[in-house]
Amino acid sequence: MKDVQKERDSRNIQIDRVGVKGVSYPIIALDHENRTQSTIAQVSMSVMLPHEYRGTHMSRFIETLEEYRGRVSPHNLEAFTRRLCEKLSAPEASVSFAFPYYFRKQAPVSKIESFSKCDITLQASYGPDFDMVIGLGLNVQTLCPCSKEISDFGAHNQRALVELSVRSRGLLWFEEMIAMIEASASAPIYTLLKREDEKFITELAYSRPRFVEDVLRELAGKLDAESRILWYRVNVTSYESIHGHDAFAEIERDKR
Repeated sequence: MKDVQKERDSRNIQIDRVGVKGVSYPIIALDHENRTQSTIAQVSMSVMLPHEYRGTHMSRFIETLEEYRGRVSPHNLEAFTRRLCEKLSAPEASVSFAFPYYFRKQAPVSKIESFSKCDITLQASYGPDFDMVIGLGLNVQTLCPCSKEISDFGAHNQRALVELSVRSRGLLWFEEMIAMIEASASAPIYTLLKREDEKFITELAYSRPRFVEDVLRELAGKLDAESRILWYRVNVTSYESIHGHDAFAEIERDKR
Protein backbone atom coordinates (compact mmCIF):
# COMPACT_ATOMS: atom_id res chain seq x y z
CA MET A 1 0.00 0.00 0.00
CA LYS A 2 1.12 3.53 -0.71
CA ASP A 3 2.73 5.27 2.30
CA VAL A 4 1.25 8.78 2.04
CA GLN A 5 2.97 10.02 5.21
CA LYS A 6 6.37 9.46 3.60
CA GLU A 7 5.59 11.69 0.65
CA ARG A 8 8.00 14.61 0.25
CA ASP A 9 6.77 18.04 1.29
CA SER A 10 7.95 21.12 -0.62
CA ARG A 11 6.81 23.86 1.80
CA ASN A 12 10.08 23.71 3.78
CA ILE A 13 8.42 24.05 7.21
CA GLN A 14 9.61 21.94 10.10
CA ILE A 15 6.95 21.00 12.69
CA ASP A 16 8.18 21.15 16.27
CA ARG A 17 5.82 18.52 17.63
CA VAL A 18 3.32 16.22 16.00
CA GLY A 19 1.72 13.18 17.58
CA VAL A 20 -1.20 11.88 19.59
CA LYS A 21 -2.74 13.07 22.86
CA GLY A 22 -5.63 12.13 25.10
CA VAL A 23 -4.73 8.44 24.97
CA SER A 24 -6.27 6.73 28.01
CA TYR A 25 -4.03 3.81 28.91
CA PRO A 26 -3.54 1.50 31.92
CA ILE A 27 -0.07 1.70 33.48
CA ILE A 28 1.72 0.32 36.53
CA ALA A 29 3.27 3.03 38.74
CA LEU A 30 6.03 2.60 41.31
CA ASP A 31 4.63 2.51 44.85
CA HIS A 32 6.91 2.98 47.87
CA GLU A 33 4.77 0.83 50.18
CA ASN A 34 3.44 -1.85 47.81
CA ARG A 35 6.15 -1.72 45.11
CA THR A 36 3.60 -1.06 42.32
CA GLN A 37 0.02 0.06 41.77
CA SER A 38 -2.21 -0.03 38.73
CA THR A 39 -3.72 3.21 37.48
CA ILE A 40 -4.98 4.88 34.29
CA ALA A 41 -2.88 7.52 32.56
CA GLN A 42 -3.69 10.17 30.01
CA VAL A 43 -0.84 9.88 27.55
CA SER A 44 0.56 12.33 25.00
CA MET A 45 3.37 11.43 22.60
CA SER A 46 5.00 13.52 19.91
CA VAL A 47 8.06 13.85 17.67
CA MET A 48 9.71 16.60 15.67
CA LEU A 49 8.77 16.31 11.99
CA PRO A 50 11.54 17.40 9.59
CA HIS A 51 10.49 19.79 6.85
CA GLU A 52 10.89 17.22 4.06
CA TYR A 53 8.27 14.80 5.46
CA ARG A 54 4.59 15.30 4.79
CA GLY A 55 3.41 13.48 7.92
CA THR A 56 4.25 11.05 10.68
CA HIS A 57 2.88 7.57 11.35
CA MET A 58 0.36 8.00 14.18
CA SER A 59 -0.10 4.26 14.69
CA ARG A 60 3.56 3.86 15.62
CA PHE A 61 3.06 5.93 18.77
CA ILE A 62 0.52 3.42 20.04
CA GLU A 63 2.72 0.53 18.92
CA THR A 64 5.57 1.92 21.04
CA LEU A 65 3.25 2.33 23.99
CA GLU A 66 2.24 -1.30 23.60
CA GLU A 67 5.89 -2.34 23.55
CA TYR A 68 6.29 -0.81 27.01
CA ARG A 69 3.00 -2.12 28.38
CA GLY A 70 3.40 -2.64 32.14
CA ARG A 71 6.90 -1.11 32.14
CA VAL A 72 6.31 2.66 32.20
CA SER A 73 8.34 4.26 34.99
CA PRO A 74 10.86 7.10 35.50
CA HIS A 75 13.57 4.46 35.06
CA ASN A 76 12.79 3.65 31.43
CA LEU A 77 11.36 6.84 29.96
CA GLU A 78 14.72 7.55 28.31
CA ALA A 79 14.52 4.21 26.50
CA PHE A 80 10.86 4.92 25.67
CA THR A 81 11.57 8.31 24.07
CA ARG A 82 14.62 6.97 22.23
CA ARG A 83 12.42 4.19 20.86
CA LEU A 84 9.93 6.79 19.60
CA CYS A 85 12.75 8.56 17.75
CA GLU A 86 13.91 5.28 16.25
CA LYS A 87 10.47 4.01 15.29
CA LEU A 88 9.34 7.30 13.73
CA SER A 89 12.72 8.30 12.22
CA ALA A 90 12.62 11.54 14.21
CA PRO A 91 15.44 13.63 15.75
CA GLU A 92 13.42 14.49 18.86
CA ALA A 93 10.57 12.91 20.83
CA SER A 94 8.55 13.77 23.92
CA VAL A 95 6.01 11.98 26.08
CA SER A 96 3.72 12.84 28.97
CA PHE A 97 1.90 10.52 31.38
CA ALA A 98 -0.68 12.12 33.70
CA PHE A 99 -2.38 9.87 36.23
CA PRO A 100 -3.94 9.71 39.71
CA TYR A 101 -1.79 8.13 42.40
CA TYR A 102 -3.34 6.71 45.58
CA PHE A 103 -1.68 6.26 48.95
CA ARG A 104 -2.86 5.06 52.35
CA LYS A 105 -3.10 7.70 55.05
CA GLN A 106 -3.63 7.28 58.79
CA ALA A 107 -5.77 9.75 60.73
CA PRO A 108 -3.72 11.54 63.44
CA VAL A 109 -5.66 10.45 66.55
CA SER A 110 -8.03 7.58 65.73
CA LYS A 111 -5.37 6.00 63.46
CA ILE A 112 -8.13 4.94 61.06
CA GLU A 113 -6.84 4.54 57.49
CA SER A 114 -8.20 5.63 54.14
CA PHE A 115 -6.98 6.31 50.62
CA SER A 116 -5.79 9.76 49.61
CA LYS A 117 -5.01 10.89 46.07
CA CYS A 118 -2.52 13.12 44.34
CA ASP A 119 -2.01 13.86 40.65
CA ILE A 120 1.23 12.79 38.97
CA THR A 121 2.75 13.92 35.68
CA LEU A 122 5.81 12.34 34.09
CA GLN A 123 7.17 14.41 31.21
CA ALA A 124 10.19 13.27 29.23
CA SER A 125 11.97 14.28 26.06
CA TYR A 126 14.91 12.97 24.05
CA GLY A 127 16.98 14.52 21.31
CA PRO A 128 19.86 14.79 21.51
CA ASP A 129 19.87 14.81 25.35
CA PHE A 130 17.36 13.24 27.71
CA ASP A 131 15.28 15.35 30.11
CA MET A 132 12.60 14.32 32.60
CA VAL A 133 10.36 16.34 34.91
CA ILE A 134 8.24 14.72 37.62
CA GLY A 135 5.17 16.69 38.66
CA LEU A 136 2.93 16.17 41.69
CA GLY A 137 -0.24 18.05 42.64
CA LEU A 138 -1.58 17.75 46.20
CA ASN A 139 -4.31 19.46 48.21
CA VAL A 140 -3.43 20.83 51.65
CA GLN A 141 -5.00 23.20 54.19
CA THR A 142 -3.92 26.80 54.86
CA LEU A 143 -5.03 29.07 57.69
CA CYS A 144 -4.66 32.81 57.19
CA PRO A 145 -2.14 34.44 59.57
CA CYS A 146 -3.73 37.87 59.08
CA SER A 147 -7.20 36.57 59.92
CA LYS A 148 -5.86 34.91 63.06
CA GLU A 149 -4.03 38.07 64.12
CA ILE A 150 -6.91 40.52 63.76
CA SER A 151 -9.81 38.32 64.92
CA ASP A 152 -10.99 38.00 68.53
CA PHE A 153 -11.59 34.32 67.88
CA GLY A 154 -11.22 31.97 64.93
CA ALA A 155 -9.53 32.46 61.58
CA HIS A 156 -10.53 31.64 58.03
CA ASN A 157 -8.94 28.62 56.41
CA GLN A 158 -9.28 26.91 53.06
CA ARG A 159 -8.05 24.19 50.79
CA ALA A 160 -4.95 24.96 48.77
CA LEU A 161 -3.31 23.17 45.84
CA VAL A 162 0.47 22.70 45.79
CA GLU A 163 1.92 21.82 42.38
CA LEU A 164 5.53 20.66 42.57
CA SER A 165 7.73 19.80 39.58
CA VAL A 166 11.29 18.51 39.95
CA ARG A 167 14.28 17.32 38.00
CA SER A 168 16.21 14.90 40.19
CA ARG A 169 19.35 12.83 40.41
CA GLY A 170 18.41 9.32 41.50
CA LEU A 171 15.06 7.97 42.64
CA LEU A 172 12.69 10.36 44.44
CA TRP A 173 9.56 8.61 45.69
CA PHE A 174 6.18 10.31 45.29
CA GLU A 175 5.67 9.75 49.02
CA GLU A 176 8.79 11.81 49.78
CA MET A 177 7.42 14.71 47.75
CA ILE A 178 4.06 14.38 49.50
CA ALA A 179 5.71 14.47 52.94
CA MET A 180 7.62 17.67 52.11
CA ILE A 181 4.48 19.37 50.82
CA GLU A 182 2.31 18.44 53.81
CA ALA A 183 4.98 19.53 56.30
CA SER A 184 5.01 22.96 54.64
CA ALA A 185 1.26 23.63 54.95
CA SER A 186 -0.93 24.54 57.90
CA ALA A 187 -2.27 20.97 57.96
CA PRO A 188 -2.70 17.95 55.70
CA ILE A 189 -6.03 16.96 54.18
CA TYR A 190 -7.58 13.55 54.86
CA THR A 191 -10.33 11.51 53.23
CA LEU A 192 -11.59 9.96 56.49
CA LEU A 193 -11.55 11.66 59.91
CA LYS A 194 -13.36 10.97 63.16
CA ARG A 195 -14.34 13.79 65.55
CA GLU A 196 -11.15 13.51 67.59
CA ASP A 197 -9.16 13.77 64.36
CA GLU A 198 -11.09 16.83 63.22
CA LYS A 199 -10.33 18.55 66.53
CA PHE A 200 -6.63 17.74 66.17
CA ILE A 201 -6.41 18.95 62.56
CA THR A 202 -8.36 22.14 63.27
CA GLU A 203 -6.07 23.03 66.16
CA LEU A 204 -2.96 22.04 64.22
CA ALA A 205 -3.87 24.41 61.40
CA TYR A 206 -4.58 27.19 63.93
CA SER A 207 -1.13 26.70 65.44
CA ARG A 208 0.57 26.82 62.01
CA PRO A 209 -0.96 29.74 60.06
CA ARG A 210 0.38 29.98 56.51
CA PHE A 211 0.03 32.44 53.66
CA VAL A 212 0.64 30.97 50.21
CA GLU A 213 4.01 32.72 50.44
CA ASP A 214 4.76 30.85 53.67
CA VAL A 215 3.89 27.46 52.18
CA LEU A 216 6.05 28.24 49.15
CA ARG A 217 9.07 29.29 51.22
CA GLU A 218 8.76 26.38 53.65
CA LEU A 219 8.70 23.93 50.75
CA ALA A 220 11.50 25.70 48.87
CA GLY A 221 13.73 25.38 51.92
CA LYS A 222 13.14 21.63 52.03
CA LEU A 223 13.79 21.28 48.29
CA ASP A 224 17.02 23.29 48.58
CA ALA A 225 18.22 20.93 51.32
CA GLU A 226 17.51 17.77 49.28
CA SER A 227 20.66 16.94 47.32
CA ARG A 228 18.86 14.68 44.84
CA ILE A 229 16.78 17.57 43.53
CA LEU A 230 18.54 19.51 40.75
CA TRP A 231 15.72 21.86 39.69
CA TYR A 232 12.24 22.62 40.95
CA ARG A 233 9.16 24.71 40.29
CA VAL A 234 6.44 25.23 42.89
CA ASN A 235 3.01 26.83 42.52
CA VAL A 236 0.73 27.23 45.52
CA THR A 237 -2.89 28.27 44.90
CA SER A 238 -5.19 29.06 47.82
CA TYR A 239 -8.90 28.68 47.02
CA GLU A 240 -9.94 31.54 49.26
CA SER A 241 -12.98 30.96 51.46
CA ILE A 242 -13.92 34.61 52.17
CA HIS A 243 -12.84 36.20 48.86
CA GLY A 244 -14.22 35.91 45.37
CA HIS A 245 -10.75 35.29 44.00
CA ASP A 246 -7.82 32.96 44.67
CA ALA A 247 -4.29 33.73 45.85
CA PHE A 248 -1.15 32.15 44.43
CA ALA A 249 2.63 32.18 44.68
CA GLU A 250 5.20 30.57 42.38
CA ILE A 251 8.94 29.97 42.37
CA GLU A 252 11.42 28.24 40.05
CA ARG A 253 15.00 27.41 40.96
CA ASP A 254 17.85 25.65 39.14
CA LYS A 255 20.33 24.21 41.66
CA ARG A 256 22.77 22.93 39.06
